[in-house]
Amino acid sequence: MQAPLRRSPEQASDTELVLSADVPLDNLDPWPLTVATYNIHGAVGTDGRFAPERIAAVLGEIEADVIALQEVPLGGSAQPDVLDLLRRSTGFHAVEGPTMQTPDRRYGNAVLSRYPVLATQSIDLSFGSREPRGALDADIDCRGHMLRVVATHLGLKPAERRQQIKRLLQAFDTDQAPVILMGDVNEWFVWGRALRWLVSHFEAAPAPRTFPSRWPLFSLDRIWISPRHRLLHVEVHQTPLARVASDHLPLIAHIDG
Repeated sequence: MQAPLRRSPEQASDTELVLSADVPLDNLDPWPLTVATYNIHGAVGTDGRFAPERIAAVLGEIEADVIALQEVPLGGSAQPDVLDLLRRSTGFHAVEGPTMQTPDRRYGNAVLSRYPVLATQSIDLSFGSREPRGALDADIDCRGHMLRVVATHLGLKPAERRQQIKRLLQAFDTDQAPVILMGDVNEWFVWGRALRWLVSHFEAAPAPRTFPSRWPLFSLDRIWISPRHRLLHVEVHQTPLARVASDHLPLIAHIDG
């Protein structure tokens, strides 16, 4: 029997090379890594126009490696699949975490990643009769370096957010890989109890203002990483396009391995 053909390192994917040990991990170091979180407001801009192509253009400006998205239309009979458009535009891997699902409309969180997503799970953060909320927990293989990304969108009421943060913190039960929590936490008060709990778990991180996008006053969008020393720099993406594409500005963080 003829032996199966083996692809050269140039033809094989990064993950295949790592698993087969054809390439040392040191030569596939992805660090430093750029991550971002972006509430895209259903792809409806501050001018009231539904324009997912503008969101795609903003993502092109950011040039992040991993992006957490909130308020993403995920398809259905009554709306387009914006995540699929963004996946095709970026060429990234895309995974979804719907929080609302009907035959007409699917909607929720998503993660776009330059690197393969090995596993995902959805964390239900719904609270009573409030709008369903959740978090998308994704394990990403960054060229052999495992990264855990949690993308979330918390509720509008303080009691709701406190309960949701408790559930999220319970989910961080491993120290086997860096954990990045990103999303719209909807916390308007600097010393809100939910924020204090997150800071006590992750340590303090810079929180530039991201909302509303035309004149940012509030730090609703946040990025935390554990261990904290991996976080190098946090910044807001404030271009003319970003100010109109959504009512939130993207938040970007640079991390090291």
